[in-house]
Amino acid sequence: MAKKSTIYKCNVCGYEMVGFMGKCPECSSFGSLEEVVRMENTGKKKTAGVTQKLREVQSTNSDRVVTGINEFDRVMGGGIVRDSVTILTAKPGAGKSTLLLQVANNIAKMGLDVLYASGEESASQIKSRADRVLMNINDRLHVISDNSLDNVMEEINRTNPEFIIVDSIQTFTMEAHQPSRAGSPTQTMECAYELVRLAKNSKNPKIVFIVGQMTKEDELAGVRALEHLVDTVLVIEGESGEELRSLMSTKNRYGSTGEMGFFNMTEDGMVSIDNPSEYFMTSRSKDSSVSGASLTVVREGTRPIILEIESLVSQSFTPYPSRIGESMKREQLSTLVSILEQRGGISLYDKNVVIKTTGGIRLKEHASNLAVIMSIVSSAYERSIPTDSVFLADVGLTGELKKVPSLDARIKEAERLGFKKAYISSEYISKKNYKDINLISSRTLKEVINQVFGK
Repeated sequence: MAKKSTIYKCNVCGYEMVGFMGKCPECSSFGSLEEVVRMENTGKKKTAGVTQKLREVQSTNSDRVVTGINEFDRVMGGGIVRDSVTILTAKPGAGKSTLLLQVANNIAKMGLDVLYASGEESASQIKSRADRVLMNINDRLHVISDNSLDNVMEEINRTNPEFIIVDSIQTFTMEAHQPSRAGSPTQTMECAYELVRLAKNSKNPKIVFIVGQMTKEDELAGVRALEHLVDTVLVIEGESGEELRSLMSTKNRYGSTGEMGFFNMTEDGMVSIDNPSEYFMTSRSKDSSVSGASLTVVREGTRPIILEIESLVSQSFTPYPSRIGESMKREQLSTLVSILEQRGGISLYDKNVVIKTTGGIRLKEHASNLAVIMSIVSSAYERSIPTDSVFLADVGLTGELKKVPSLDARIKEAERLGFKKAYISSEYISKKNYKDINLISSRTLKEVINQVFGK
């Protein structure tokens, strides 16, 4: 027999109490208590958990569903674990629903039943997008438009799909937690708990993907507990008006946290960029090299990628020349310019300096600092850098080159793509023999400038 009870729950820390108070006794937040109505079944005894020896527990980590979308599978750790719960968030229009629709259709082609539950769009709207981005809609892909999770759960129990998408979690409600509105911490968390219980059923495990809305601060909407609850958190990043989209895992219990994949957002959907190194540099012959361009190897997730850095040095006609870094912080660019002036002997006090990267990747690693400085030197001298060279070092305030992490992996990627020279710090002592690439060790920035330009 079901019994109705009322409690008050803090929407900040989740603390629960029977009586109402103006301030949460746990986190001291004012006005954060919400009334929650719960249905308790007093006629059914709750089944206790059964202990097992850990070594005898059957692992599902190796039982993955490979979607065939290479960059997506890479970020997921090689495929989707069958009893996992993943949440995907991004700004509006970044491609969340488009990507998941492509993933759903690919999984349906493998013979798995898929249910796409939307609380935001009608079935006809989803069909319109599917007609645009999918070559052929598989018969195993089903859709339901309803913002009641209770109704969605009934449909799941009736059809027993193996892959479930809920878009988006902030639009769904459960009757047992009325009158809390959709999107409130109570409804969002309770709906998420229900989906986790569904996925983790040991007798009938399911793959669950949840779409989460993003706040103005570019964070997942809702309480932090939502991120702790799920197995994987994915974020799609990309500027509106640009085709490039990056998919990054900020949490992954079954793979590498911080792994990143790249896509082109086109009229036909999200297209996987399977070889980013070729995408993020300009293909030039030896006879068509230009000044102001240098190459480095950055790491996005666990993968090394060749990246081109472009610089423009121009005469300034104002007392304060510009320092513009489209792909890096202005303070970081100003620091590198100061190092170049003082330690490299190049005067830029009356010059504007502009930096950007091919493809728009943000420069987050210090490993690219030498390449940034050398691109500025190339532009200032109006002399090109050989297209077969890469720069793999940090530069200290003293002008000395510093070694960078994972250097062997970076050198290996440069060698794979046919580069012949790699300028590195003399601090690095290689334990590997490279046959097709020459490692040029230098102690200071001045030495590198002299080696490249003969100054």
